[in-house]
Amino acid sequence: MKAVAIESYGGKEMLKLRELPIPEMSPAEVLIKVEAAGVGIWDAIVRQGFMEEMVPATFPLVLGGDGSGTIAAVGADVQGFRVGDKVYGYAFLSPKGGFYANDVVLPTDQVALVPKGLTMEQAGALAVPGLTALHGLTDALKLKAGDRLLIFGVGSVGHLAVQLAKRLDVQVLAVASGKDSVALARAAGADEVVDGKGGDLAAAIHRFAPEGLDAVLATVNGKGLDTAITAIRQGGRLAYPNGVQPEPKAGRGVAAVNYSGTPDRQTFDRLNALIEAGPFSVQIDQRFPLSEAVQAQAAMEEHHLGRMVLLTAH
Repeated sequence: MKAVAIESYGGKEMLKLRELPIPEMSPAEVLIKVEAAGVGIWDAIVRQGFMEEMVPATFPLVLGGDGSGTIAAVGADVQGFRVGDKVYGYAFLSPKGGFYANDVVLPTDQVALVPKGLTMEQAGALAVPGLTALHGLTDALKLKAGDRLLIFGVGSVGHLAVQLAKRLDVQVLAVASGKDSVALARAAGADEVVDGKGGDLAAAIHRFAPEGLDAVLATVNGKGLDTAITAIRQGGRLAYPNGVQPEPKAGRGVAAVNYSGTPDRQTFDRLNALIEAGPFSVQIDQRFPLSEAVQAQAAMEEHHLGRMVLLTAH
């Protein structure tokens, strides 16, 4: 198979298109012919070696935390999937390699059917930020209908979190960065939006939640986050995914939860059900062929909306 892999940790120049053997499939796994691979900051983190202590790599290492494709083979013990199914999946730190390839092998608890209404490109960019957003809203923050939530950062995770929060009947104030991000937050359904580059965040919070915010989901850290955190009411909650730096600090009387958007069957099912409840968008910023993984990761370092994706050709 063709795959973009690294032979050692380092910069973007380490990403090389190679011919590698298709990973062996166990009885509980499926083989996916990849159509689209999401490009995320987490891929760059792995490439640079920052996850080495958690999961030592075996080189050549194929990157690609999430993606989509068609099931080409199923293991003898697999139930619920069959050859020909259109699926998306989570391969972050997978020992058999990620989605920057023509083929990927994953256990079934890291795979789900593509939700109705999404394209394969959108599904390819969904798993990591979608699971991260949903875990933050339901497991870390334990939101209930009517809660007043501030989502700080409307990027790959944030714009999905806005849509999912509205599906849960939560009131959402989004803090975006720049006119295009503000427009994305509004399109995602946020009840109110503030431009973090120049808007009066304190005044917006007071209008939105005069008695204090019930919760803050911080998908990034930056100017204004401290203002948001200090507006959380006593007994409120702050949640932020692993990787947000510097780590936000909650005040007295506010519970802070650092969490990961890990895959499991139940969360995939919840995510798909929420997505299929109505129109849903996964924002794609730019598309690149698999051979241009270097350019895709470089584009990710610039201001962008949503995700970059790599498209494979079979």
